[in-house]
Amino acid sequence: MSLARVDDLGGAYADSLYATDVLANTVGNLPAVDVDAIEEYRALGFLSVREALTPQENQQALAGLRHLIDNPKDGVDLQFEAWAQDQLAQLHGDDRMDAVRKLQKFTHAEDRLLGIANHPGILRTVKAIIGTDDIVLLQDMALLKPPGGGREKPWHQDKAFFNLDLDATIVGVWIALDAATPENGCMHVIPGSHREGPIPHFKRRDWQICDTDVDTARNVAVPLDPGGLLFFDGYIHHGTPQNRTATRRRALQFHYVARDVLRITEEERLAVFGLEGRGAEC
Repeated sequence: MSLARVDDLGGAYADSLYATDVLANTVGNLPAVDVDAIEEYRALGFLSVREALTPQENQQALAGLRHLIDNPKDGVDLQFEAWAQDQLAQLHGDDRMDAVRKLQKFTHAEDRLLGIANHPGILRTVKAIIGTDDIVLLQDMALLKPPGGGREKPWHQDKAFFNLDLDATIVGVWIALDAATPENGCMHVIPGSHREGPIPHFKRRDWQICDTDVDTARNVAVPLDPGGLLFFDGYIHHGTPQNRTATRRRALQFHYVARDVLRITEEERLAVFGLEGRGAEC
């Protein structure tokens, strides 16, 4: 059966954590991701692509999400915003989608979303970054910041959430399905932070890097139009602020690794990233 839960994290934070003085450079489209772009990714830990999905692919992805939210499938993990807990029985259609914070483990249940996860242009770049054609999908998620109520995802490293060898290459792909803006919760990254290794995380507004350990002077905002995407390293420091607008900010996120990646235990991972992360989710 499907799993429906309510998010119980969040809280106030300083706006200075997400300055927008510097915006990321972008590559025009997926075919334009060449050797030089891959080298830039290796140096910075991220690569922004302006036009990755076609408008038709974008709409298919949204239709797939809407279908799963309205018709929960076995094995799909659905998480609602805390404020919607007492209203769920009355919410339908777009109103119900606007109460969702996160959806995950869905590619087995929705071919339109599986098609995005297997997008040839996306996989070509991921394989080039990882250095092998033999890759697997590690995680599938949809991250929805509803209008006026989508909470912050504090600064963190995605590798802190996976029981994988600390030297393994993990590539994240974050795809904007709506315009992702500085005002409604676009991605922010710290260029080069992927080279600094694992950072202890603590349970505050989420399981996160402490605010005082984030080098906000290097912060780069990554606004994206619908269909744009961000490739990012599993070690890069990144976060997204709250959606304080009347617009939706819906996104897909996939993580990929080499098929032969080595696994570690949860205890080994938490010994590096912090014991407060037991049971924490990306």
